[in-house]
Amino acid sequence: MGLSAGMSFAQLRTPTTPTTAPKVLILGDSLSAEYGLTRGTGWVDQMAQQAQRESVAVQLINASISGDTTSGGVTRLPSLLKLHQPHVVIIELGGNDALRGLDMNLTQANLLTMINASQATGAKVMVIAMQVPPNYGANYLKQMSAAYEKVSKTTGATLNQQFLKGVADDPDPLKWFQADRIHPNEKAQPLMMKNVWPQLRKMLQAKP
Repeated sequence: MGLSAGMSFAQLRTPTTPTTAPKVLILGDSLSAEYGLTRGTGWVDQMAQQAQRESVAVQLINASISGDTTSGGVTRLPSLLKLHQPHVVIIELGGNDALRGLDMNLTQANLLTMINASQATGAKVMVIAMQVPPNYGANYLKQMSAAYEKVSKTTGATLNQQFLKGVADDPDPLKWFQADRIHPNEKAQPLMMKNVWPQLRKMLQAKP
């Protein structure tokens, strides 16, 4: 989320990671682009470290941009797929669509376009269901949740619904957020990583 400029684009490999290791492309917004964080402390970097600890060979390519929307993702994805030829694509977009009050039908259509484009190259896809504050209203929250569930069911893409579990739903969630109350702080990044890593590990270990 977040509407400020800035881009995180790094291929994370350890010295022992073979160049033949599966590539994972992360297409996200500020929640993945380390907005307001010290470089190298975000959940994607945390995941690279976790993979190393578990001796799982993987190359993580973080192509996230702060403020990006699903429409931006649709525009950027084709060239990223061609350049990196990833084995897995993680789509972490849609939060800024909600913050801008965009039509959820458009968000759903964009998610479907990105998933289909990724799968057409042979890549597996994980789509992370984004959340917005309760003040957006129960109806909007329901529409948003339904959009992610529908594109996952339609395409067979892996759905992650626990990205911010233990962070946004904590009794005192402010301890996990930066001063803007939107972006998780450095303490929250390991939790976010642990909410994604098991699913990704399973995808990497599954037979083609």
